[in-house]
Amino acid sequence: MSKKPILPGAVVVSKAGRDEGRTFLVIAELSDEYVLIADGKTHRIEKPKKKKRKHLKLAREPITEIVDRLSQRPMENYEVRAYLSDKEE
Repeated sequence: MSKKPILPGAVVVSKAGRDEGRTFLVIAELSDEYVLIADGKTHRIEKPKKKKRKHLKLAREPITEIVDRLSQRPMENYEVRAYLSDKEE
C-alpha cells in the first residue's frame, strides 16, 4: 500500500505536536520532508507553520479550485477558515 502524497491545496489533520487533531490547509511544499500549513486562526497565511509530512494525515485530496487559487495569489485567512469549516462538517 503506497501513501498518497501531501500536496498544496490538501486538507490535513495533525498527528503530532501541540496542534494534534487540528485541521489545516497545505499552503506550499518546502522539501520532500516539510510543508507549510495554515488554518487562518493560530497559523495564519502570513506566518504558516512548517510541519513534517510524517506528522500529517491526509483528510482530503487537493481540490483544483484551491490549487489554482494558491498558485494565482495567496488566500486570505477568512477564506482558509471558511474552506476548512466547510470540510469539517
